Formats: sequence, C-alpha cells, structure tokens
Amino acid sequence: VQLVESGGGSVQPGGSLRLSCATSGFTFSRYAMFWHRQAPGKERELVAVITSASTHGVDLHTNYADSVKGRFTISRDDAKNTVYLQMNSLKPEDTAVYYCRVVVDRWYWGQGTQVTVSS
Repeated sequence: VQLVESGGGSVQPGGSLRLSCATSGFTFSRYAMFWHRQAPGKERELVAVITSASTHGVDLHTNYADSVKGRFTISRDDAKNTVYLQMNSLKPEDTAVYYCRVVVDRWYWGQGTQVTVSS
C-alpha cells in the first residue's frame, strides 16, 4: 500500500489549494479515505472522510471537522485511485502538514504535504 500526497504550498489567507493523494497497492474503490492534518506542537487531527461506493452504493458520504465545514471538500476518483481535498477560504490556523490515510489490514499513511497560510 502506498499513499503519495501532493499539492501543498504557501498561500495567503483567503486563498485556495487542492491536495491530491495518489494511491496504489489496494483496491481503492472498496475503502473509505481520510485526510488528517498536524500543526506544529499539536496532535494529528481528522479533517475529512469519504466513504466508498462499494459500501454505500452510488451516494458517497462525507464528513468534516467543524473547523473546516463549508470551506473544505473531500472527493475521490476511483478510476484514478486518487482522493482530493479542495481547500477554500484558507486561514492561518489551517497551516499544517496534511496526510491521507486508509485502513486496509492496518492504518497506512502518506508522507504528508505542507500547507502554509500566511500573509
């Protein structure tokens, strides 16, 4: 199982970024996918989750941390084995390393991508 995040960078407050997590080594369409983040000196926190179509049929379910609701959108492309996190209206407190995760036989994490929101 491999997870590779990309799309991080530096952006001003109010800006947008789109993170990608390309995966391999497992049947992507069968598993829920998660985005987490970890800010300096803080614990890693769950940001968003998206279920799999095989679990919930055509209608996927998503859930978000209260701090990002209405600003972030998680989505997936099963044909590309990739999960995305669209982040809009970014705030300085969104600064963190962002990780994607999947639970197959155990938890697997990507290496993370840095997001910095600063003026």
